[in-house]
Parts: sequence; structure tokens; C-alpha cells
Amino acid sequence: MSNKEKILCVLYDDPIDGHPTSYARNSIPKLDQYPDGQSMPSPKNIDFTPGELLGSISGELGLRKFIENAGHELIVTSDKDSKDSVFDQHLSDASIVISQPFWPAYLTKDRIDKSPNLKLAITAGIGSDHVDLQSAIENNLTVCEVTYCNSISVAEHAVMQILALVRNYIPQYKWVVSGGWNISDSVSRSYDIEGMDVGVVAAGRIGTAVLKRMKPFDVNLHYTDRHRLPESIENDLNLTYHKDVDSLVQNCDVVSIHCPLHPETEHLFNDTLISKMRKGSYIVNTARGKICDKDAITRALESGQLAGYAGDVWFPQPAPNDHTWRTAPNHALTPHTSGTSLSAQARYAAGVREILECWFENRPIREEYLIVQSGSLAGTGAHSYSAGNTTEGSDQASKFKS
Repeated sequence: MSNKEKILCVLYDDPIDGHPTSYARNSIPKLDQYPDGQSMPSPKNIDFTPGELLGSISGELGLRKFIENAGHELIVTSDKDSKDSVFDQHLSDASIVISQPFWPAYLTKDRIDKSPNLKLAITAGIGSDHVDLQSAIENNLTVCEVTYCNSISVAEHAVMQILALVRNYIPQYKWVVSGGWNISDSVSRSYDIEGMDVGVVAAGRIGTAVLKRMKPFDVNLHYTDRHRLPESIENDLNLTYHKDVDSLVQNCDVVSIHCPLHPETEHLFNDTLISKMRKGSYIVNTARGKICDKDAITRALESGQLAGYAGDVWFPQPAPNDHTWRTAPNHALTPHTSGTSLSAQARYAAGVREILECWFENRPIREEYLIVQSGSLAGTGAHSYSAGNTTEGSDQASKFKS
């Protein structure tokens, strides 16, 4: 790619008190490979220090020096949803868009149709449902993501939230902060997880990592997935397989959601499915917010059908200030942060650089990074996604006011 390209990068805002000049830790562990043996991102070079804040606008994913030295233009913004946003102003002549799932630049059909130069959409992370994949296929837009870069990060977050819900951690913390010592109030919804039935919806990299991390808690483990795990893994973790999600939810106390969002999983957890769960069950959703019907979740929390709901994914993102989950009872939600720890940022920033190096040098992009290529689902996309669109309603993100 010898011609000058405009790269449009959408990242979340810097911290309220400015981009950090120092950090809680001086370094992060260096990992040699992912748990399944897949190699870490392997760019020729990086222009950042691992462990720094790279995912905000001042961090720029450590890309500016590399992109400008290669003769290209880099535009970085967090303004993506407002009328006449910076994102929309530059999209019409951008050839590459980079976006994170945590602060997604929604590439809808309308935006893709208005972007004749757009050839590549990179997800700095995993999960490319903010792109209308059907339109990407029809417009020969290559879509890729940094597969596995933050899978363990998300799994750790899910386990944390499972324990926070069952042990009723958030209210107990609030009593301490408010100066109280209200033991009865603190423990009136607190249980041991030992002996409970814990299930995951989809046992890919993240779901399997959650199962492995939950095993030492002496729980009964369940899963459902359209691709059944090898018998050796099922035996090692003593897993119970369910052929569909209906069977799984009826037999679990805790359900952790890890399937990708595509038309078949949109609003999977609705009133009907939730009504089949054991009364007082818990749901943790670190997959995608739109997999759950937001009003059905709120109703279930209010009625007591669900004892708790947690996760870090919403729809749209950022969530409008009046999103019903913000004020629902017995939740332990966070903003979408599970996959953007400082550790994860170092991996997906390196992965984005690797993808760009391949693109600029006309080298093949790793198969495992591909979602859409040459007018069809490809690589990880062919294994995990289905063609279609799940971006409808994303315009509601403009209602968020910081």
C-alpha cells in the first residue's frame, strides 16, 4: 500500500485528571504465548512501554510515530456519537478505521455506504459486532480483530463478578465506606458458591478459561456450545454438556455468558428464557450487552427471579445515563472494562500494529485475526460469527452525557 492513507482511530477519553505520568506498578509480566499455544502479537517493533495507558486518546495505541513515519495520516478522537461527530467528519475519506469494543465506533450500513475509501476495520480487542458485518461483506470491507489478546482478562473479570454477586460484596463495601458495621445487612444476601451449579454459555477461549478458574471452588460445572469441547477437557473439568441454552439455564445457579453477538444471539436472554432459570439465579454477562434484553433483566431483578446481575457490557456504549441497569437492584455492573486492563492494552496495541504492518506491506494478515475478508466471513469470523447486522439502535449512544 504505497498511497497515503487516512487512519481514523476512535478511543475512549483520558482520565478526568489527565493522562497518567506514573503508574501503580513499574512493569507487567511478559507472557511468551497464549494458553492454547497461539503466539502473542508479533509486530516488528513497538513505540510504547507495556503497562502504560494506551487505549485512551492520548495513548493513541502507541501508533502515531509508526503511522506518520510510514507516510500516512492518523486522526484520533473519542467523539463518535454526537451530531457531526469528528468520527463522521473524517470517515468519508478514511481508508482504515480502528476502534475498541469498550468505546465502539459503530460502523453501520449507512456509515459504510458513505465511506467509499474504507477498506479495513480493525477491532483493538476482540468482538467486532459494532461493525455491520453484512454490509462489510457486501462492500468488500476487511474486518479483523486481535484474537485472544484479552480473553484471559475478560475471564478474570467474570470470575470476580461471579464471586462479588454470590458473596454480596458491593453492599458490604458500601457499608464500610459509609462508616457502618452492618453485618446483618451485609450477609442477608451472601452465600457460599461451593456446591453451586455454574454454567457458561459458549466455551470458547473465554468460557473455557472461566470454567478452569471456577473448578477450584468445588462447584458443579456446566456448558453449552455449538462446538463441543474435547472429551479430555470435559473429563478434566468434570463438565456437564447441555445441547442448548434452555437446558443449561434450568440446571444452573450461576450463568456466565461468553457467546459472540450476532443475529442468532441478540436478546437471547429474554423474559421467556429467564423465566426458565432457577429462582434466585445469577447472570454475569461479559460478552455483549445486546445478548440480554435490558428490560427483561431489570424486571427479573425487581421480581427476584434473578438474585443478581453483573457484567461490563451494555448496549449501546457508552450506556445512556437513564439506562435501566444503572438503577436496577442487586447488580454489580461496571463500565466495559474487562478487556482493557493495562496488561491487555499492551497486547492489543501490539496486535493492531502487527495488522497495520501486514496491510501496509501487502502481507497476509493472520488467519486467526480475520472476521471478514474478500466478501465473506473468514478466519475466526467463519468459526464464531454469522452474517447479519446487530448495530441497530446504536444511535442511542449519543444520549450519554459525561
